[in-house]
Amino acid sequence: MNIAHAAQDGRALVMASLAYTVACASSAPTPTSTAPTARTATAADTSAERRRAVADTVPGLPPPGFGTLRQDDISLKLAVSNLQVRATPLNESIIRLLSPDSYRAMSELKRSKSEAIAAVARRNGVRDLSLWYVSFFAVEQGETRFSPREFIITNVGREFRPLDILPITPGFGEQRLRQNGRQDGLYVFDGQLDVQQPLTVSYETARNDAWGQMLPQIERERALVKSRAAARRAP
Repeated sequence: MNIAHAAQDGRALVMASLAYTVACASSAPTPTSTAPTARTATAADTSAERRRAVADTVPGLPPPGFGTLRQDDISLKLAVSNLQVRATPLNESIIRLLSPDSYRAMSELKRSKSEAIAAVARRNGVRDLSLWYVSFFAVEQGETRFSPREFIITNVGREFRPLDILPITPGFGEQRLRQNGRQDGLYVFDGQLDVQQPLTVSYETARNDAWGQMLPQIERERALVKSRAAARRAP
């Protein structure tokens, strides 16, 4: 019997016999309805911890929560006329090297777009995708136009154009920026794009090939993350 029904029955008993109600009240057991809730919460917590543990031990992936890099440390920037572009790879092996807050933000962005990302994969018949967070900034007064499809990545001997672009900020599809404005999009590329290798990002006439020089710092941070995680696990 649940608590609501018990209360209704109790009121009926009061109306029938006050003495009987008092006697029953004095001997009634303490409600235990909170116990299943506690057990459920504990089970959910344990399940979540297990999922995190499995994710953290995937071969080749550094554990999250031990990185110190900033988003700018893994981003490439371009400047064209009155427009600036910043591109950040969202590859899991890269973003796990970010500081905990930055990692959570990037990870949540990927989760929030997971259904749309899966739809892009199905439409294009590919299993692996490379995700990039691309921002466009207006740096001069007045309205600035931008062309999202002009952002291209050259890597492993080929040119990669986005399979699709998922808007992050409202108004991205208008392809214009107000004064000091910003628009963000999640770019979905073929997974053959390899962020562990040198690459060049380009937008219209601007190019940035500094990724090759950034890879050594990324590799050093990956080693440090593994070391920090091992020290935390040590008794």
